[in-house]
Amino acid sequence: SFAADHVINDERGFRRCVGEAVAAARAGHIATIGITPTEPAVGFGYICADGPAEIDGAPSARKVESFVEKPTLDVAQQYVASGDYLWNAGMFIARADVLIDELRKSEPELTDQIEELAAVWDEPEKRGPAVDRIWPQLKKIAIDYSVAEPAAERGRLVVVPGDFDWDDVGDFSAVAKLHNQGRSDRLAILGDGGTVLADSSAGVVISQSKRIISLVGVKDIVVVDTPDALLVTTTEQAQRVKQVVDAIRRSGNSDVL
Repeated sequence: SFAADHVINDERGFRRCVGEAVAAARAGHIATIGITPTEPAVGFGYICADGPAEIDGAPSARKVESFVEKPTLDVAQQYVASGDYLWNAGMFIARADVLIDELRKSEPELTDQIEELAAVWDEPEKRGPAVDRIWPQLKKIAIDYSVAEPAAERGRLVVVPGDFDWDDVGDFSAVAKLHNQGRSDRLAILGDGGTVLADSSAGVVISQSKRIISLVGVKDIVVVDTPDALLVTTTEQAQRVKQVVDAIRRSGNSDVL
């Protein structure tokens, strides 16, 4: 299971880590790939790695002590300095039987529903009615909470450290960094609808309207201009956009989302 919104430039390094994770999965473990931190990022969860897992074919694999939620900056700095923490990139490799076994221990009702769907999946005349009946009732829970964290407590989860070039395109700050090739003194302009006039400014502008956007002397700016809504923030605060989206949804103005 891999996220769709990430960029990996070091394909060889990535393949090596996946190969080790597959070896660990074949040995009966649930494996995850943890990214070696390059900075004390507060936008990621962290994985606390323990000693070597000692698995044939996975020499880099380490036991997972715990998963940690997104930390404050001070805590993230401590994590990075310790060398024992990796970014949780949401990559999981496991045999299906191991995954179901671990899920059953923590979420038995959800597992029963999944297996009920699986039992009729290859029968089109039964699949549709079963999906209509069961799918809306399924508990919405991330694999981190339903499988990974409980498996770590039971000693069944291992992590393969990944030091390959990786970027999570999870917010507009990441978009700016990718398009500006890591430089903080550049302005990335995406979209071909509007006109952007910039003077001594850096960050990212995503324009989907016909408006003229003028930026003067602003750094780390994020502007997303669409025909029906305008977002202005900074690369530092880009992770908080989700809170704005939630507030708009609660206000009943979901037509702009």
